[in-house]
Amino acid sequence: MAKRILVPLDHSPIADSVVSLVADLAQGSHATVRLLHVAPRPENMIDRKGRVIAYADQEMASLEAEALDYLQTVELSLWDLPVEAVVRFGDPVAEILRESEEFGADLIVVSTGGRRGLKRTVLGSVAETMLRRARTPVVLYVAAAPEAA
Repeated sequence: MAKRILVPLDHSPIADSVVSLVADLAQGSHATVRLLHVAPRPENMIDRKGRVIAYADQEMASLEAEALDYLQTVELSLWDLPVEAVVRFGDPVAEILRESEEFGADLIVVSTGGRRGLKRTVLGSVAETMLRRARTPVVLYVAAAPEAA
C-alpha cells in the first residue's frame, strides 16, 4: 500500500479528474498526498528599446502564488487527508521525477487524455514519458475526453 502519493496537476480538467481516485487510494491506505504543479520557468520581458518591463523573479512569485491557490482548492476535495502542495519550475517530467525522489513517493498518479496516433506523436505525452522513466510505480488514469463542440 502506498503511503506517499505524488499527484502532478496542470490546472486542466483532465488532470483534475484524477483527484477522486487519489482520494480513494489515499484514504484506503492512510497515505499522505503531495500535489505538484510544474510551471514553465519565466524569463525577463524586454521592450523594443531593451528595457526590462517584467522581471522573471517577480513573474515566478506570481505564478507560484497562483499555482498554490489552485492546489489549495484541489486540496479541499481530498477531505481530511494529509496533503502537501508544491510548485516547481522547469521541464514537467524532470521536475516530477525529482519531486518523486525528494518526497520519497511510493506511487505517482497522473492523468492523461488518452490521445492516440498522430496527435500523441506530435504533441508528446508527459504521462507516457513518466511511465517509461519513473523508478516509482505510476498509475496512469485515462480521463474521458471532453466532447467536441
